[in-house]
Amino acid sequence: MTPRHDPIEETPLSDTGDLVPGGTVDYADTFQEQRFWHKITRYGRRAGREVTRRALQLYFVLQRPDVPVWAKTTIFGALGYFISPLDAIPDLIPAGGYVDDASVLGAALIVVSVYIDDDVKARADQAMPKWL
Repeated sequence: MTPRHDPIEETPLSDTGDLVPGGTVDYADTFQEQRFWHKITRYGRRAGREVTRRALQLYFVLQRPDVPVWAKTTIFGALGYFISPLDAIPDLIPAGGYVDDASVLGAALIVVSVYIDDDVKARADQAMPKWL
């Protein structure tokens, strides 16, 4: 008797919001480059080096021509969450306001890690504000 195998179900991209903390796919339409740079320059110190570095690495992955749409959608969602004033833990809360942002950005980095090469890391490090 042969064992019975159930087919693997594929999750459509539109249903992946629960796979990344905070349902970041919902934030993909929130991303705007001008707001991103405003957040980095104005709140980078408060967010911390690691959160800022994660955001910059994701931003520079977007610049690569070989990045597929699914990866860009993940990045737009994570960066949209980062710049959004509405998130799980308000960014203005001292010593904890960026914990959720760090988690969302970290999850997105894991998902698109194959596209984070030495060039992306170097560009992110060069773009890090000097005062951090």
